[in-house]
Amino acid sequence: MSLAAESPLDAYSRIVTEVAADLTPHVAALHVSDARGRAGAGSAVVVSDDGLLLTNAHVVGGARSGRAVFGDGGETDVVVVGADPLSDLAVVRARGATPPPAVLGDAASLRVGQLVVAVGNPLGLAGSVTAGVVSGLGRSLPTRDGRTARVVEDVIQTDAALNPGNSGGALADSTSRVVGINTAVAGWGLGLAVPINATSRRIVDALVADGRVRRAYLGLVSTPAPLPAALAERTGRRRGLRIVDVVPGAPADRAGLKPGDLVLEAGRRPVADAQSLQRLLFAEAIGQALPMTVHRRGAMVDVLTVPVELTG
Repeated sequence: MSLAAESPLDAYSRIVTEVAADLTPHVAALHVSDARGRAGAGSAVVVSDDGLLLTNAHVVGGARSGRAVFGDGGETDVVVVGADPLSDLAVVRARGATPPPAVLGDAASLRVGQLVVAVGNPLGLAGSVTAGVVSGLGRSLPTRDGRTARVVEDVIQTDAALNPGNSGGALADSTSRVVGINTAVAGWGLGLAVPINATSRRIVDALVADGRVRRAYLGLVSTPAPLPAALAERTGRRRGLRIVDVVPGAPADRAGLKPGDLVLEAGRRPVADAQSLQRLLFAEAIGQALPMTVHRRGAMVDVLTVPVELTG
């Protein structure tokens, strides 16, 4: 039967089953335990021919080793290469053989309403597949590790059902390219994933090379937002970042940034999405002045922030 002759439901089912068949072999159930015997579990995605797997920082926690179990019954010990709590990404390396890597895509090409498929190991059920659509882009996820508050920026929001154990699994587009790493269940019918993009690839490279990512930290939660018509005409820009929350005591708070501010520039560069800001917040920005221009209550306001290093 040709695609043109298929019903919409049949076409949808065909895409989901093809993505599931393509991706499931590359996603492992991950089991870890730290020095105190505290166990953790989630999923991980093979991303290189030499046995690197990508998962969530909150899945590995303080663990240094664990075990990956694949859908075909294969198993291998793994060691934790490094974790970056700010992006909630972590890399582990298999000590034994793994399936070939999944194909990584680019979340920058995603559009709201686009079909996505999630593959992981929720509730200990290996190779589970759910599907849905991209519900939102550029979201921010406040997190906390002990006394340290963090914000995971630029996450993908999806209505693909996610459950405990999905964290670290793959979120793929209709061509089976991995565009995100599932990171959390935020509420009924709401799942979040860390995007695969230029920034996250830089993070992974740093984890592989150094075991950690030195990150500059501002402590604000933001979401992409359109500029008011008059402001767009005056600046020649269409979008900025709306601040929806500021972590108390963080550099953004000390600089005077407030919820409701619309960020137009950071470091004298236009800011249109969370990734625009994230690109400026690596090691070289720590302790350096980062000027920001925001639109607040009808006025342009210049604010001088000084990012600090993100610490555990």
